[in-house]
Amino acid sequence: MAETLLIKGNEALAEGAIRGGCRFYAGYPITPQSEILEWMGKRQKEVGGVFVQGESEIASVNMVFAARALGVRALTSSSGPGFSLKQEGIAYWVSAEIPGVVACVQRYGIGDGFIGAGQDNYWQAVKGGGNGDYHLITLAPNSVQENMDMAYESFELAEKWMHPVLILSDATIGQMVEPCEVRPYKEYDKDKYDWAVKGTPIGEKNKVVTDKTYNEDIDEWNAGYLAKCRRIIEEEQRWESVCVDDAEVVFMAYGISSRVAEGAVSKARAKGIKLGLIRPITLWPFPRKAFAELSENCKALVTVEMNMMGQLREDVMLYSKCKYPVHAFTTAYKVPAVDDLIGYAEGIIAGTVKEEEVF
Repeated sequence: MAETLLIKGNEALAEGAIRGGCRFYAGYPITPQSEILEWMGKRQKEVGGVFVQGESEIASVNMVFAARALGVRALTSSSGPGFSLKQEGIAYWVSAEIPGVVACVQRYGIGDGFIGAGQDNYWQAVKGGGNGDYHLITLAPNSVQENMDMAYESFELAEKWMHPVLILSDATIGQMVEPCEVRPYKEYDKDKYDWAVKGTPIGEKNKVVTDKTYNEDIDEWNAGYLAKCRRIIEEEQRWESVCVDDAEVVFMAYGISSRVAEGAVSKARAKGIKLGLIRPITLWPFPRKAFAELSENCKALVTVEMNMMGQLREDVMLYSKCKYPVHAFTTAYKVPAVDDLIGYAEGIIAGTVKEEEVF
């Protein structure tokens, strides 16, 4: 029988990474993700790994580059402005095809922002974040269990594609406490991959891990990278659909917002109001295939987001090919309320809520 813990979301993410083979962590404290760092500080010693509290986010992300180049499964994590500081390093992971993993526990606010709940990092997470043409494979947990499970699988997913993975959690999921089924430890040999840097016999050429766009034919690298991205898009789209087959209004939400939206669907259905939900589990690749499940009765899509500008909305418009009106129900730093979502959907059905301009 699997072990079950009553555990905080951030701690579950850290424990999932450890049980998935993570043996190097470098990071810097920032609310609301500091429990990841604290848990790693305790647990890495227990499993024979290495923990470093870097002098900065910039130092930490580059330590993970080095550890991952040696073959070690390595993680860094942050939030808000700390995640912004990591972007240059993460862009180098992409160009060097380093399968590193980063976790961002979102909070609310521009610049230094606030330490409370929010979903402000969507654009940054799925549109690249740093310089150049790239996306990160982006997973969006909506429970403590999914924090554990996504961290647990993240390294194998990154190694499958030789591409970085981002776990985009949020402050509410990170700070809540729920029962969580613990995963078994994975055995991992850091020397098993040809790409890992390790000692070479005298006379053999040393291996170098660096920016491949400098050291390979750029046209060949570009073509290979685009082809890989297309395969990721085709094979890795993940989502959950709830009551969409006859829904008149369908919510689009991830993270904590998706849990409230699912509650709204359940309560509305009990009243005879036909609402549904599509929950993206991968934010990139965006689950564009999910829109094929919608009924002809669908009058509108509504993104539910804890930010000001409805960051998810433009992707919903893009990938639904503007077949439906798309609204954004935004709450800034407040967790949305079930009854407010139902009331908003009823207004759309009645024709009293109009579609607004996209920011």
